Amino acid sequence: MIRKKLSPRQKMINLMYVVLMAMLALNVSSDVLEGFSLVDEGLTRSKNNSNVQNEQIYKELDAAMKQNPEKTRQWFEKAQQVRKMSDSLYMFAEDLKLQIVREADGKDATLDNIEGRDNLEAATHVMLAPAVGQGEKLKKAIESYRDGITKMINDEQKKKIISANLSTEVPQKAKLMGKNWQEHMFENTPVIAAVTLLTKLQTDVRQAEGEMLHQLISNIDVKDVRVNQINAYVIPNAQTVVRGGKFSAQIIMAAVDTTQRPEIYVGNTLLKSENGRYETVCGSTGDFTLKGYLVMKNGNGETIRREFSQPYTVVEPSATVSATMMNMLYAGYQNPISVSVPGVPINKVNLSMTNGTLTKKGNGEYVAVPSKVGEDVTFTVTAENEGRQQEMGKFSFHVRKLPDPTGYIQYTDAKGNTSRFKGGRISKQALVSAGGIGAAIDDGLLDIAFRVTGFTTMFVDNMGNVVPEASTSAQFTQSQLGKIRSLNRGKLFNISNIQVVGPDGIQRTLTSPVEVIIQ
Repeated sequence: MIRKKLSPRQKMINLMYVVLMAMLALNVSSDVLEGFSLVDEGLTRSKNNSNVQNEQIYKELDAAMKQNPEKTRQWFEKAQQVRKMSDSLYMFAEDLKLQIVREADGKDATLDNIEGRDNLEAATHVMLAPAVGQGEKLKKAIESYRDGITKMINDEQKKKIISANLSTEVPQKAKLMGKNWQEHMFENTPVIAAVTLLTKLQTDVRQAEGEMLHQLISNIDVKDVRVNQINAYVIPNAQTVVRGGKFSAQIIMAAVDTTQRPEIYVGNTLLKSENGRYETVCGSTGDFTLKGYLVMKNGNGETIRREFSQPYTVVEPSATVSATMMNMLYAGYQNPISVSVPGVPINKVNLSMTNGTLTKKGNGEYVAVPSKVGEDVTFTVTAENEGRQQEMGKFSFHVRKLPDPTGYIQYTDAKGNTSRFKGGRISKQALVSAGGIGAAIDDGLLDIAFRVTGFTTMFVDNMGNVVPEASTSAQFTQSQLGKIRSLNRGKLFNISNIQVVGPDGIQRTLTSPVEVIIQ
């Protein structure tokens, strides 16, 4: 059987785990502690070697940037991002190592000469102490770094390796004991073991950094693709720009090989188009992103893959019609308001108002309730534009009191249709069945109901005297109903002094009576 030769790094990691298995609960032997020291020294050498290799790549990127900034800039900037991320986690681990050692040996202690290597309380205090323990913060920093760096790596196998090296998964045995990751790693852990674990983290960080740097430098060093046609292109971020916003476009000179077209994948679907044009019917509104990648061969026959991503926005077709003679709202009434901004998704449009309250109903619909009669309402429309709120306009409306309603008697005719009787001839049966009166603004545009709180009927007796009968509700009194039943055909009476309360809370008495003639 052929045995696979282990790398020096893997040998050191294996040795560390062997040493960990040899630890006793509260009685750590000097041999075990010495083993940890050896593992830490080996990891430190590996870490330093990775540092040297990574710095060499950074120098190559610096040189490439000076020589050809246009070609190198995007990869150089990504490299600086990788360096910042990696240095942040690396220095955090370094600071934790020093904190643990100084907790054990005093404030002047250094990592070069650790005296309290077997101290079981220092790491526990620094990493797990209530309120000040750094364990949870370290866990989140590792996860953030792992997620950030793996998103940049194209090679799936390398992604898995980096994810495994920087895993914060708690082993099943520790889970059964109720421990989280930081407790599993640092609870009752000797100082030298905690330092070794943090050195291993630093080594993993530098190796992940190195993998990413190799990928970036390889992008710069991709062999040239032979071309036979050069064209100029303008690629706008958006073709619709709101006044006050920015028109942004990338102007490039693109070289193509007309004898070899790249394969274009939108998502994971091959685009069957000779000229690379992509079209789709936009059936819904909102923000979308066109994503995919291109694949083609370079001069050496190697496959080149390049990702692309282009956001775009779909908005509803819209138009604004303004009736300047009807810019009016009613005080105390729930006035429906709608708002839209051409070219802007409705979910990015906001409305505010003065002199009243505004309630959002959704899809650009609002209900406005003005407070004071005679004081104008001003609506301010804002929209999100390039990550900031931009004012799109102000609109003023006059505020007036709701007009007086009209009194009516609601009845059902012989065909079952509901009607509102506002004066004239009506059958005695319809009157008695109605039981009372109502009031509303009913002009064909508005239908605003008012609550009737009282009214007076004016009957004429056989002597020609006017006999008033008052009701303190919207219903006919028994006396009123008796007089109605006693009326002969052609006789009339009036319903006057109708007292109502509108949705604005204002009580009023209607001046126009309802004249009733018995049919």
